[in-house]
Amino acid sequence: MSAEFVFINEVGPRDGLQNQKTILTPRDRLTLINQLIEANLPGIEVASFVNPKAVPAMDGAPEIMLGLQEINNCEISVLVPNLKGFELAREAGAKIISVVPSATETMNQKNINMSLGETISSSCNILKEAKISNLRTRAYVSVAWECPYEGKVDSKIVLDIASQMLSSGADEIILADTIGAANPSSVGLLFRNCVSEFGHEILSGHFHDTRAMALANVCAALAEGIRKFDSCIGGLGGCPFAPGAAGNLATEDLANMLDQMGYSTNIDLRKLSEIVLFCEEQLHAPLGGRMSAWLNKQSKAI
Repeated sequence: MSAEFVFINEVGPRDGLQNQKTILTPRDRLTLINQLIEANLPGIEVASFVNPKAVPAMDGAPEIMLGLQEINNCEISVLVPNLKGFELAREAGAKIISVVPSATETMNQKNINMSLGETISSSCNILKEAKISNLRTRAYVSVAWECPYEGKVDSKIVLDIASQMLSSGADEIILADTIGAANPSSVGLLFRNCVSEFGHEILSGHFHDTRAMALANVCAALAEGIRKFDSCIGGLGGCPFAPGAAGNLATEDLANMLDQMGYSTNIDLRKLSEIVLFCEEQLHAPLGGRMSAWLNKQSKAI
C-alpha cells in the first residue's frame, strides 16, 4: 500500500521574500523558483501582483510569469490583492490566483486599506471574474486564529468568510495563522469545524513558527484530515503589515517530518538543504528550519 500523499505548497518566492531587507531581482527569484521545481515541489506561489511601491520585493511579477509559461509539472500560483492585480495577473498568463481577505476589520485596513466588508466584496468579485476566465482559485482567510490588532478571532467569522469565498468560486480555502499564535488545540478545533462544514478536500493550512508550534499545528491539522500545507524554504517570511509575524514553517522541516511520519510528498529532501544555502547567499542572512543542523549532518554522512 502506497504512502498517503501530502501536498506541500511552497510560498517562499512570495510570502518568504516580500519582507526581506535584501530585494532579489526577478531573474534571481526565477532561479530560486526553478530550483524548487527541480526539487519536485508540487506547488509554488511565485509572485504577488501588488503595487511595487507598497511591496518593492514583488516588483517584476509579469517577468516571473513569463519565465514560467512552459512549466507543467508544478502548480504555479500568484497572489492578487485587488481587481487591478487580478487583471495584471491574467494578462501575464497566471493559471491559479489567490485572494487574501483577513478575518478582522483592522487587519484588512492595515493590509490593503479596505474595510472587512470591502475586502470580502472585492475578493468575491475577483473569484467570480477568475471563474469566468476558467482560472483556478484559492482563498486565504488571514489571521484565522488571532489578529495582532484585535486579538482572538471568533471561528464563526472564519467559517462565514470561507463560505462566502466558496460561494463566489473559490476552489480551495487556506486557513492562515498569520502571526503564529495558534496552538494544536485551537488548530484542531477550527479545522474540525471547517471539515464538518465544507469537507477536508478543499482545506489547507498556512502556519508561522513564531511560538515554535508550526509543526505541532500541522500534526493537529493532519489529525482532522487536512492533506495540504503551505511552507517556506529556510523558514523565510513575515507579513510586513502584521506585527510579530515571524517566519513561515520551513519547507525542509515540514517535508522531513512528513517523510519520517510515513507520508509521501515526492520532494527531493536532499535538494532542500542546497536551496536553503542558495537563499542564504542571495539574502546575506543565516536561514534554515529547526531540522537544519541535523539535515546538514545527514547530508555530510551520505
